[in-house]
Amino acid sequence: MAAQGSPRQGDECFVTDLFRNAESILSTALSSDSTDLESRALAILVSDDGAISMLMGTDWPVDSLQSHHCATAYRVSRSGGQVRVEGKSRTGSCVLESVSMASVAKRMLENRPRYLLNT
Repeated sequence: MAAQGSPRQGDECFVTDLFRNAESILSTALSSDSTDLESRALAILVSDDGAISMLMGTDWPVDSLQSHHCATAYRVSRSGGQVRVEGKSRTGSCVLESVSMASVAKRMLENRPRYLLNT
């Protein structure tokens, strides 16, 4: 258990914010039926002072975005009906992906018989 005010406790709080923000971004991206992101990625940058910048069409990896802009970086991309959010800060990173409907259906039906025998 970390002592109050220790660097470890601060890192855990910061990583939690990173994940919580990535989760919110994923939820927003999933609620949009727009195909604008189908072939392009969106980067969201959050500076230490809270300023938010958005870059459309960036092909930079999230690690490069974070180090170049000295900010927490999120990269949102969409491919084949799936949405992916990558987050990177100085102290942590995360990747969240949606699951395609075909994948869900496949998992639900994979161990079920495809037919029934009547005797």
